[in-house]
Amino acid sequence: MKLLLLHLSIFLSILFISLPSSYSCTPNDKNALLQIKKSLNNPPLLSSWNPRTDCCTSWTGVECTDRHVTALTISSGEISGQIPAQIGDLSDLRTLDFSYLTHLTGTIPRTITKLKNLDLLRLKQTNLSGPIPDYISELKTVTFLDLSFNQFTGPIPGSLSQMPKLQAIQVNDNKLTGSIPNSFGSFVGNVPNLYLFNNKLSGKVPESLSKYDFNAVDLSGNGFIGDGSMFFGRNKTTVRVDLSRNLFQFDLSKVKFARSIVSLDLSHNRIFGKFPRELSKLRLENFNVSYNHLCGKIPSGGLLQTFEPSAFAHNLCLCGTPLKAC
Repeated sequence: MKLLLLHLSIFLSILFISLPSSYSCTPNDKNALLQIKKSLNNPPLLSSWNPRTDCCTSWTGVECTDRHVTALTISSGEISGQIPAQIGDLSDLRTLDFSYLTHLTGTIPRTITKLKNLDLLRLKQTNLSGPIPDYISELKTVTFLDLSFNQFTGPIPGSLSQMPKLQAIQVNDNKLTGSIPNSFGSFVGNVPNLYLFNNKLSGKVPESLSKYDFNAVDLSGNGFIGDGSMFFGRNKTTVRVDLSRNLFQFDLSKVKFARSIVSLDLSHNRIFGKFPRELSKLRLENFNVSYNHLCGKIPSGGLLQTFEPSAFAHNLCLCGTPLKAC
């Protein structure tokens, strides 16, 4: 009986070893990852990337589906060098996240366009520089694009409007220049959230953007001029708008606000006119109109009186609670 059990155990062991594991990554993906590690000078952060172990089950930052690498997340470590060209060899990748890597330099490689299944691209808080390449728009399946907190320069590529599934364009905290592309008035698919704040952008916002119902827009900390009221409209469903720290100049009394807005920051501009009464009907959680050219009485009722006087300060002649009486 013991002999039979021993033979059975040996047979099952051989059978288990001879069958490919449903969890082990493909040789192509494993080789690509090892080349990526080599290109990044074999950093300690990737010490678990051992060629003798399975990349799907034990390698830091690697996730697999049906033996194929579908997510690669490398963040918060001492990584030096550039994004390896071999990243494009991970053909089933859906998530690519290189974040909080302050010694990651260079530009976005052309080979990234080989990732035809990519859903999320996050290259955040690195030292990447140069222009954001036009060819990034070849990633037609990407829904979320985060290139924030880098050293990117030059204009925002107008080709981003040709990414049909994009839900958010997050390029804030770079050194981008120029204006918002006219092509942003003709998105081919979704209307994405726009996070363009803390750059060196300037000029007028294209009037064609007025036809869109953005969920969130943040253009703060730039040098935009002219009319910024195209982001508002009574029938829109916009939730958050931040146009602060620009040079916008328009009549606030003529603006119609969506009831859905909960966060509104128009501070540090050249906005003029009287306070619209409908602002008192909004369920605002965040609000600031300080440092403008507004005048007249702040409408009573609603939530406006719950904000600090600093949210209304440094205007031409605003009065009423929470400021001094008229």
